[in-house]
Amino acid sequence: MVFTLADSVSQVALGPSWLDPMELLSGSGPFGGFILPAMLAIVFIESGLLFPLLPGDSLLFTGGLLANQADPFAPLWLVLILCPIAAILGDQVGYWIGHKFHPRLVNRPDGRIFKQEYLKQTEDFFEKHGPVTIILCRFVPIVRTYAPLVAGMAGMRYRTFFIYNVIGGILWGSGVVALGAALGQFDFVRNNIDLIFLLIVFISVVPGLIGMARKLADGRKQTNTEPINTETQTAPLEPQEAPKN
Repeated sequence: MVFTLADSVSQVALGPSWLDPMELLSGSGPFGGFILPAMLAIVFIESGLLFPLLPGDSLLFTGGLLANQADPFAPLWLVLILCPIAAILGDQVGYWIGHKFHPRLVNRPDGRIFKQEYLKQTEDFFEKHGPVTIILCRFVPIVRTYAPLVAGMAGMRYRTFFIYNVIGGILWGSGVVALGAALGQFDFVRNNIDLIFLLIVFISVVPGLIGMARKLADGRKQTNTEPINTETQTAPLEPQEAPKN
């Protein structure tokens, strides 16, 4: 049942096939019978190894949906337990990388995956929300990958990071899987899974779009409020010679 459902869904128009959760978790997909280990590996890598381009929310949602079918790739209870563990461990590694390689990361040039812009966005998120960022960022793509890195670079107490990391990992890792398992019981969700994925992606990027809009608005406001220098510099007048008699 699970393979039939996954194989029958058309590829989601969100990018290449390796970003399509249904393709990744299908029986004819690249992982064959090792779907659960592959799913856990993706969650682990996307959580803290500076590779933010992997599917996260949609993968967990699809995993929950498929694990709650008649012939699942793994028991739902096992997916609910292992996914948050993978997410927590991924963030732990990200924190260690940030703590260990802080100077190198600050001066590292942009690459295909690592970008200083992403680092700056995460730092701004931290300044606004504080340690709670470790929980909130779980539901924001890209930011969740860089958040443990920034926490390690900023010298956040390990105990504080660990507590928030565990809470966030459980809420995200188990929560999204449970949501997929629950909503997957409805025919509308199963028959419109591609639209559901689009909705998940849209909800995921909304915080980033709001942040960009605010930055643009602040930039325009600052430009409009800058004083206009109306003073013009004029060359000093040279003294005129007195008329000769």
